Amino acid sequence: MKTFTTALALTALAFAASSAIAADPIVIGLITKTDSNPFFIKMKEGAEAEGKKLGAKVISAAGKTDGDNAGQITAMENMMAAGVKTILITPSDAKAIIPAIKKAQEKGVMVIALDSPTDPVSAVDGLFATDNYKAGVLIGQYAKAALGGKAPVIATLDLFPGHPVGAQRHNGFLQGFGLASQDAKSNNLAQPAEVVCMADSFGDAAKGQTGMENCLQKNPAINLVYTINEPAAAGAYKALKAAGKEKDVVIVSVDGGCAGIKDVGAGVITATSQQYPLKMAAMGVAAGVEYAKTGKKVSGYTDTGVTLIAAKALPGVDSKDVKTGTALCWGKK
Repeated sequence: MKTFTTALALTALAFAASSAIAADPIVIGLITKTDSNPFFIKMKEGAEAEGKKLGAKVISAAGKTDGDNAGQITAMENMMAAGVKTILITPSDAKAIIPAIKKAQEKGVMVIALDSPTDPVSAVDGLFATDNYKAGVLIGQYAKAALGGKAPVIATLDLFPGHPVGAQRHNGFLQGFGLASQDAKSNNLAQPAEVVCMADSFGDAAKGQTGMENCLQKNPAINLVYTINEPAAAGAYKALKAAGKEKDVVIVSVDGGCAGIKDVGAGVITATSQQYPLKMAAMGVAAGVEYAKTGKKVSGYTDTGVTLIAAKALPGVDSKDVKTGTALCWGKK
């Protein structure tokens, strides 16, 4: 009788333990470059919404500025201590973050890059991102058509040296325009003779404005400006307007955020390549939930799409209008 009672007790304890384990929530970490860029704010919203839908808890962190690798490493360590099964990250430094990624993977954590690849891309389990080179090609093609045969005098407001996203967009833009460029695998920024000024904006409006002011001092004849993103484009426009040149310069960019599309409609930005951070985040969370439940990891690169948005359609260039861009901004479907 005592043996039977003990067996029942052990069975009850085992059942209670298994129930407790089953009740533990799936925890997924999201680490963005900053928590101030609207792109990453929307990415966080998308991750949290998908987590709620799938019954997962999403915890988030960010670097203090774009390029804050140390902050992202600290966030990864904190998340592993919190018991995450998957970390989604937009890496600020494509190479320097890799040792921290390997450390997480060795502890059984799946790591997925969103938006920005690592270098090499294979350092993470999977990548959900825009084809940034294609995004650049699209705005380069549009810029050439928009200049209407004028010789280009170009300023580029880039991210910062060595980052794959910044290089791919910059080089893709030059390729799309038909100028000498680098291929999609290069992290070096091409500078053909037509590019008379290059400045690092870090994707920031104030730095974009300063960069544009400096470029105008260097060469007042600039008639085409490429920017890494729409905050940098807004800064560039502010500088151009102060100089009385805003109507004489074509500005092209990448992101396609709601504010950016509004700027396209207002004539601040001539055209932009739209990407979809909500989709990236939702796919990442869904993959994390799948991994927690089945142990199945994602692998390789998944293209989350890109669309050229312009206020004015031009012959020979496939674009969508501002109404479409507004309906799709950030990934709304």
